[in-house]
Amino acid sequence: MTQPTVLAVIPARGGSKGVPAKNLARVGGVPLVARAVRACLASGEVTDVVVTTDAPAVAEAARAAAEALGESGRLHCVQRPEEIAGDTATSEAAVLHALDAYEALRGRTADVVLLVQCTSPFVTREDVDGVAAAVAREGADTAVTVAPFHGFLWRDGTAVEDHNYGVNHDKRVRPRRQDRPEDLLETGAAYAMDAAGFRTHRHRFFGHTALVRTDPARVLEIDDPHDLARARALAPLLDPAPLPTLDDIDAVVLDFDGTQTDDRVLVDSDGRETVAVHRGDGLGIAALRKAGVPLLILSTEQNPVVAARARKLRVPVLHGVDRKDLALKQWCDEQSLAPERVMYVGNDVNDLPCFALAGWPVAVASAHDSVRAAARAVTTTPGGSGAIREIAAWLLGPTLTAAPTSVPTE
Repeated sequence: MTQPTVLAVIPARGGSKGVPAKNLARVGGVPLVARAVRACLASGEVTDVVVTTDAPAVAEAARAAAEALGESGRLHCVQRPEEIAGDTATSEAAVLHALDAYEALRGRTADVVLLVQCTSPFVTREDVDGVAAAVAREGADTAVTVAPFHGFLWRDGTAVEDHNYGVNHDKRVRPRRQDRPEDLLETGAAYAMDAAGFRTHRHRFFGHTALVRTDPARVLEIDDPHDLARARALAPLLDPAPLPTLDDIDAVVLDFDGTQTDDRVLVDSDGRETVAVHRGDGLGIAALRKAGVPLLILSTEQNPVVAARARKLRVPVLHGVDRKDLALKQWCDEQSLAPERVMYVGNDVNDLPCFALAGWPVAVASAHDSVRAAARAVTTTPGGSGAIREIAAWLLGPTLTAAPTSVPTE
């Protein structure tokens, strides 16, 4: 039997009224569009992935996600026409356009087309596999991810009937949960359609619809800033948490205050400031340097103690910098480094622009809540207490004895 061609389409406009540049917002340190791309490319059922967007930055983030997985050949970015890129445009219109563009580009007809939403940040490979297989292999015409729902639904009827009423229950009867029929909530994460039927009906539901169950804990759609904040808070609990290795990064950039120190400053009677650092961090940095990992200390702090510490560690330093993100981008350009292959370690809100640029934003355990929420990984050790030593162990192993990846030049 011929393997069906399954096309996953990810609509990802550049604009959004509720959350500006929503599809580039990071959850767990990863842009929403990249999270959707990862789930689709990880699916064993999906042949190719199309991101349909009107924004070059969204396309760039999608391509970076595919490149990081070594799957650039399976991702295609389609420029969405202006007439179907506004707030009133339907997802179906975007999918139809993407389907046409893909078939013209690849010269092949898709058998099944998927709609996967960036706004569901916790969509999984299993969700994508489930809806795709239901249509491609199990005979359904359409499929949708759903989650068990046991709540009592109410509707405000004061405007028309002058009383409020239960939607899925009689308000005079309160059966136990186990005695009530189970309802299923459409999650909004993933849909699959027979491609020919979708062209005919021009809607995501027709014929027999398969219901693919997913974990209700993962059901969250991002429509406003509060949803985004909740997603960021949940990411450390719901995301798989593989820690980076040397295969994942090409360089490490370190903030100083609060990351290599405990964020305290001691001031003597003459106004001189001193800070405390951790010897374990120095050991970890020395091991990374020995392994050939490019390093940089990047700080807004003008105190010469930053430069003094960098000299001690034999690490390049940029300090007294107003715009750390611009400095980081320039350093990456000068070193011919792709930002998505750079780890940036920070602790406070002035590190967030660098988090948005680096592929591996890492927060120390004592970091500000907003920084922890934006990080892709978080140390168990606070800043100034050996957090950098911990990160070195992620990359090199607990004994810090990884073989050198390159020979440093003097």
